[in-house]
Amino acid sequence: MCRNITTLRGLEPRATTEEIEAAARQYVRKVSGVQSTSRHTEVAFEQAVARVAAATTDLLASLPARLLPPSTLPPLRRRSAPSQRDA
Repeated sequence: MCRNITTLRGLEPRATTEEIEAAARQYVRKVSGVQSTSRHTEVAFEQAVARVAAATTDLLASLPARLLPPSTLPPLRRRSAPSQRDA
């Protein structure tokens, strides 16, 4: 499992399009081995990200609600969350 991909199911508010795309991008980077695209890989890479994001959106919409929220916040939410020192 790619450690950079966090659980999106059960977030409140629900996972945003940006969070789903970020997770899809991390997944495609991991399985393809492409860390930065070139003119030879960009089209295939971006198509894969779009397909994975769409499949993820469909999956999250079709799963039942979680009883508990995920244990970690997605990276895009960590930036805006108060730090441990602020608590």
